[in-house]
Amino acid sequence: MRDYRNLIAWQRAHALALEVYRLTVSFPASERLGMSSQLRRAAASIGAHKAEGCGRASRPDLNRFLSIASGSASELQNHLELSRDLGYLPDDAPDEVSRKAHEVKRLLYGPVSSQTNIE
Repeated sequence: MRDYRNLIAWQRAHALALEVYRLTVSFPASERLGMSSQLRRAAASIGAHKAEGCGRASRPDLNRFLSIASGSASELQNHLELSRDLGYLPDDAPDEVSRKAHEVKRLLYGPVSSQTNIE
């Protein structure tokens, strides 16, 4: 079993989630259970699913969780654009965070997924 904390993809996903949490602090109170919550859950889900996949013993299980993590990153990108269009984020913030989410998606399928058995 591999320690997910040593993986660059997880580290970047974790940093991305922290950034999203900081960005959503200034959202309107009316969005606390709406868009703010959606962004935070999508961002936190990326690293969580990478970690869960690393804890699985089979490659199909790992790939399933990597796919879910990638989907969460896409969901995050969508919610960032919507938040910008609603005026909750500065115009440039979604682009920068979305770029980081794209980088994490690219990293998700790194060396771990090419192994048949997780160490």
